[in-house]
Amino acid sequence: MIVFDMDGVLVEVSESYRETICQTVAHFTGRTITRELVQEYKNQGGWNNDWLLSQKISADLGADVPYQTVVDYFNSIFFGNVTDGIPDGLMARERWIPGAGLLEGLRERYRLSIFTGRLREEAMMTLRRFARGVTFAPIVGADDVTRAKPDPEGLNAIRAANPGTELWYVGDTVDDARSALAAGVPFVGVAAPGVPYRDRLLELFEQTQAVAVIEDINQLPTVVNNR
Repeated sequence: MIVFDMDGVLVEVSESYRETICQTVAHFTGRTITRELVQEYKNQGGWNNDWLLSQKISADLGADVPYQTVVDYFNSIFFGNVTDGIPDGLMARERWIPGAGLLEGLRERYRLSIFTGRLREEAMMTLRRFARGVTFAPIVGADDVTRAKPDPEGLNAIRAANPGTELWYVGDTVDDARSALAAGVPFVGVAAPGVPYRDRLLELFEQTQAVAVIEDINQLPTVVNNR
């Protein structure tokens, strides 16, 4: 079974989640931050929750904002208005990364699953938009676990629901890698050529015993089909 993280793996989110963090911080602090700074925090680990990260960066810049206030503003610009399940906020800028036939080809040999830091319904909104014909089961979101990544709770739950099945986990952050390591699951890291501080990310993947690193998800068959 191949278990995917979503953001940065199945979905390009630099113009959605990452941009929402930047705009949220700017709103509360009056300061402009770069996506490079966001990646720097992500590489520290422990910042899988973008609401918490927005609050943390704001605090580091001198603005102590209540968590729910951050959540409410973040969501207002991320989702915008949602009509028939389709948002017109920054979420609408998302781009699906897998090429035509990639997931269908993997499905011939593997079951597919998702363990994401998104809430389940946020994940479903994107899957309904881009991947109606692909079955992922189970889908484990942030609201399905009590402990977020890098805790391995989500991966352990998927394994418990599929006894005897070998898992792979594919992710793009150190929290994904640490979650896989803690669960004893082989990890494939995704490090896009243009990601900020890519060299540091590659070091982190090496430290967390990634079995392979690819530039995007379309290279995954060269890894899993040769093992």
